[in-house]
Amino acid sequence: MLSRIALLAALVATAAGADSPNILWISSEDNGPHLGVYGDAYADTPNLDALGAKGMIYRRAWSTAPVCAPARTTIISGMYPPSTGAQHMRSLTRLPSSMRMFPQYLRDAGYYVSNNAKEDYNLEKPGQVWDESSRQAHWRKRALGQPFFAVFNFTVTHESQIRRRPHTPVHDSAKVRVPAYHPDTEESRTDWAQYHDKISEMDAMAGKVLAELREDGLEEDTIVFYWADHGPGMPRGKRWTYNSGLHVPLILHIPEKFEHLRPAEYAVGGESERLVGFVDFAPTVLSLAGVEPPDHFQGYAFAGEFEAAPQPYIYGFRGRMDERYDMVRSVTDGRFIYIRNFMPHRIYGQYIQYMFQTPTTAVWHRLYHAGKLQRPRTHFWETKPAEELYDLERDPDETQNLAASPEHRMNLERLRAARREWSLSIRDLGFLPESAIHSRAGDDAPHSMGANPMRFPLGRIMRMAELASSMEAGAEADLRQGLDDSDSAVRYWAALGALMRGRDGVRALAGPLATALDDADPAVRIAAGEALGRYGSDAEARRALEVLVQHADTRDDGLFVAMAALNALDYMDERASPALERILAVPQEDPRYDRRFRAYLPNLVGKIRADAE
Repeated sequence: MLSRIALLAALVATAAGADSPNILWISSEDNGPHLGVYGDAYADTPNLDALGAKGMIYRRAWSTAPVCAPARTTIISGMYPPSTGAQHMRSLTRLPSSMRMFPQYLRDAGYYVSNNAKEDYNLEKPGQVWDESSRQAHWRKRALGQPFFAVFNFTVTHESQIRRRPHTPVHDSAKVRVPAYHPDTEESRTDWAQYHDKISEMDAMAGKVLAELREDGLEEDTIVFYWADHGPGMPRGKRWTYNSGLHVPLILHIPEKFEHLRPAEYAVGGESERLVGFVDFAPTVLSLAGVEPPDHFQGYAFAGEFEAAPQPYIYGFRGRMDERYDMVRSVTDGRFIYIRNFMPHRIYGQYIQYMFQTPTTAVWHRLYHAGKLQRPRTHFWETKPAEELYDLERDPDETQNLAASPEHRMNLERLRAARREWSLSIRDLGFLPESAIHSRAGDDAPHSMGANPMRFPLGRIMRMAELASSMEAGAEADLRQGLDDSDSAVRYWAALGALMRGRDGVRALAGPLATALDDADPAVRIAAGEALGRYGSDAEARRALEVLVQHADTRDDGLFVAMAALNALDYMDERASPALERILAVPQEDPRYDRRFRAYLPNLVGKIRADAE
């Protein structure tokens, strides 16, 4: 006799309907579309090539974020992380109580949902999301006849694996293609070749899962996705909102049994030029399962019963990466990519301890500082322009910035406007300092706070951020006015605007910046402190140093303030040396915060210590 639990599971499975498709996701980490089915002759990926031959590949798929946790947060929530305050690497915010993660809607529809095994979300889980999420999770644990949504994630292609030594090479490094932005060295060739070796290993793992599907007689009852979570784990791939960091493979196989769920352009062995982003995955899976996507989802289903019309643009974003702050937004129409740098005073290749473990990063950095590189290989170690525009058809490595080209003015303005409209539509919380996302939200979810124009006057804040980061001359009067604004985020961007303009900008606004050292908001104090600490008079720098050292202690204003302060102190270089012993003595652990943050403070303090030695 069936147990009561088994009987209930069987009833749920029956309610889901015999015609409900199973859905299988196979995902990998840190790899672009370097597969044979995408035309890469150097690749050795027979299993995924075969999947593509009986399914369809997407040529224009973007991960939305060029690093794992924000990318996966986009997928699981069906929302852009800048709208939920979850855009920073390994941050942790929460959704409003009315919203859930997409597998929960599948569970309500009778699906068995399993995840093997990575989560790594920047959002708290709102209750039970998975029936099982572990290294043992499998569709085989579902009730008899119950439809499933199963995820298998492979980490063998991760950044950490392409630099792991010793390694027995398979691909010939002499034949690898080195992109135009990387130095053509033994180290970079070895890393790129090992990257392809790892993709081949991942392909074999994917083949094993697909074989299990066939063994279980489920191949014709199961829709299969294969995707990677962002671009290659090489410098200027992972972490950067270029096409090189956001472009991912996406293969979709919908069996003939479910041809009514196929998008109009679906063709066996075909290709789709439809623009698809990770924010579209959740509504698409629900649509394939016959579940109408909830209104708060920000993406568009590209298949299934609730398929939406193709969209003209897809978007990308970057916030804090590990211990380093930056803010970048990007948009593409498939041909051109526009990038807006809101912190152009930071070089592309800010020192991130984890990234510098890759041999390519280290040799690239060394060659640049030895003066042995020519453009475009020098760009990574220099400050950024406010705007970038690339023609992906003519310049796939994105090395020729067309933002100042009169010939491309219309494309620049069109994509610039699309980026601005997108930020306004999602209520982009990236325009707040990370500490302010939490302080303004208080007991509310950041998304709820961000939706309230009284609490988050985005238009006014964004205008100051755009002005500050434009690097336009003659902005001092507007920046001075911004430093006196009633909203702390406007004051923050005004202080950054002075910092971005270097010595001349800071000296022109020295008085208001000195006043800002006593601002009510610590983020404003830190921005003003870095400006005066780097470019002010000796007396101003000494006062700024005291403010920054005080905020480097998490016990005063918390982790996010401390990280911002330590970043500022690092950029002060020798002007921070009078306080070196105090900086090195700040607490580097804080048990109040998620353990995923544990390396960030030691990394920053360690960098300051190393530079002083």
